[in-house]
Amino acid sequence: MADRLTIARPYARAAFEEARGEKRLNEWSDSLRLAALAVRDERVANLLGNPHVTPEQLADLISGISGADVGEHGANFVRTLAVNGRLAYLPEIATLFDTFKDEAQGVADVTVTSATEINEAQRAKLSAAMEKRLRRKVRLHCQTDPALIGGAVLRSGDLVIDGSLSSRLARIAYELTA
Repeated sequence: MADRLTIARPYARAAFEEARGEKRLNEWSDSLRLAALAVRDERVANLLGNPHVTPEQLADLISGISGADVGEHGANFVRTLAVNGRLAYLPEIATLFDTFKDEAQGVADVTVTSATEINEAQRAKLSAAMEKRLRRKVRLHCQTDPALIGGAVLRSGDLVIDGSLSSRLARIAYELTA
């Protein structure tokens, strides 16, 4: 996966710089996401390695699927990917693009895994606390895991805050047996 990200990063950075210059980050993000979905489709994926399909035909197909919201620059971007044999990297390019976009807009994704479902008041409190801690706007993604017994685990990038009861019990058990 690291090799794919290494190859995709300069393309994602170029697309991001173009979109930021045009002030069309959301349109580019949506189009790249649609193009990535198209490339993942088995029927399109089979065409990527087909010697009977030209890069121009592939570029037209992907551009048609992803929409015309990105204009001529977006079509040129897809054409460049097709000519260089990099259309298969669109999923990684789209993911990296969204990472660059979120960073530029000061947004952080936070995953909250709790033992039970959390209500709106708890979400608001967690969101406010994480915004203060990260100094960014926060998008909460909530999920449940009964194995935590109680409490929650918060993740944002490399930051992990583990306030789960199962983790505390594991630490106590370790200290008692050490």
